[in-house]
Amino acid sequence: MCLAIPGRIIDISPDGNSATVDFDGIKQNVIIALVQNAEKGKYVIVHAGYAIEIMNEDQAMEAISQWEEMSEELDLDLKDIV
Repeated sequence: MCLAIPGRIIDISPDGNSATVDFDGIKQNVIIALVQNAEKGKYVIVHAGYAIEIMNEDQAMEAISQWEEMSEELDLDLKDIV
């Protein structure tokens, strides 16, 4: 099973291969070398530390809402997932 979580790029490394991504206040370093046109402010789907897709803001907000609902139902903390 694959869990992929959306987050917003807040900073990109000088070499352009990694970025700091914000997952609802949790900031993680993510490899962005697999996606094209990664830019600060864009949302990416991240799996196992790699950005695997860029998504538009509407899609990201919907996915984040679903993650929040699921985490509430299962009594999970996003920090346990990211």
